[in-house]
Amino acid sequence: MGNRFADENVIRRLLAEAHTWAFVGLADNPGRTAYDQAALLKSRGRRIIPVHPAGETVLGEPGYESLAEVPGKVDVVAVYRRSEYAGEAIDEAIAIGAGAVWLPLGVVDEAAAGRALEAGLDVVMDRCPGVEWALRRTA
Repeated sequence: MGNRFADENVIRRLLAEAHTWAFVGLADNPGRTAYDQAALLKSRGRRIIPVHPAGETVLGEPGYESLAEVPGKVDVVAVYRRSEYAGEAIDEAIAIGAGAVWLPLGVVDEAAAGRALEAGLDVVMDRCPGVEWALRRTA
């Protein structure tokens, strides 16, 4: 994989400038990584949008069953699903015109990430937003 999907400039820009993050796989379960990362970004002033088949409210934000149901523009789609399901979420992110996709640690789908790049989305893969934020002390 190399650094193709971990470009320092892309990571820095997304953390600093992307304000609306849709979290695919985010449920109202504080024991899950997606919940922790969404809470962190929300505490840093980002709008978070839960996307989960349950469509439940998470961290006080209304949830949606799919990315297609999310109203308005999404800057980043964070894919908190296993690697074998990431491609579907990335294809949905492309379809809604998201600006970027972010796959956390351990979630890798190079073919789908390549499709996102070809469609003009920024891609970060196999990186943790919280760790990257701490490394950069991004505002």
